[in-house]
Amino acid sequence: MGAAVTRNDRIDMDNVDANELHKFESRAADWWDTEGAFKTLHQINGLRLDYVEQRASLPKARVLDVGCGGGILSEGLAERGAEVLGIDRGADNIAAAQAHAAGRSLRVEYRCIDVERVAADAVGSFDIVACLEMLEHVPDPSRIVAACAKAVRPGGTVFFSTINRNAKSFALAIVAGEYLTGLLPRGTHEYQKLVRPAELARWCRNSGLDVRELTGLHLNPLTNTYWLGDNVDVNYFAYARRPVAV
Repeated sequence: MGAAVTRNDRIDMDNVDANELHKFESRAADWWDTEGAFKTLHQINGLRLDYVEQRASLPKARVLDVGCGGGILSEGLAERGAEVLGIDRGADNIAAAQAHAAGRSLRVEYRCIDVERVAADAVGSFDIVACLEMLEHVPDPSRIVAACAKAVRPGGTVFFSTINRNAKSFALAIVAGEYLTGLLPRGTHEYQKLVRPAELARWCRNSGLDVRELTGLHLNPLTNTYWLGDNVDVNYFAYARRPVAV
């Protein structure tokens, strides 16, 4: 990796929800089971990768994958030519990611480290920062946004994805997605932690990021197909850039 993290990989736990951390670590053995707890991430991974690659060049790019879990996105980014550092708070998640990547000759490194520490030790070191399906699982997502902005180089690109907070998203993402269709394990999301687009846009502006685009992620549960569109009522992506100083 081109970005050196020089401090000890100690995790500061003041911006982590222990219940959320346990929730994902308890399923660490399932990260690469395409029909298991994370099957939805496998189903949308190609779409996520295309979204990033259509807006930022991946070959030889230095990419930070924040909240990488078992490495589903990180491996995909590396397969498309990027040099990836995947980071996660969960040691069991990182172990699962390392085990799956072992022997695959991918340019991917995994570390159990906090994004704020990476940002402090490697300011502006990454061409691309991706923080997907993670903001809705931490106590203070604005700090994650600020750290992502600090880690990316001027002119670099930052991607977020999360879930809107409104009645429609509660009905579709939580009630339907977790309790009726079983697309996600029950309890994956807590309504009060969901993130409205206006909130995310404000955190980006406050962190010096220029939001270029908000894009909705849509699902047809009958055909189990996914696509992107303008409506951001439920799941959505945000594409932002760190301006070059003049």
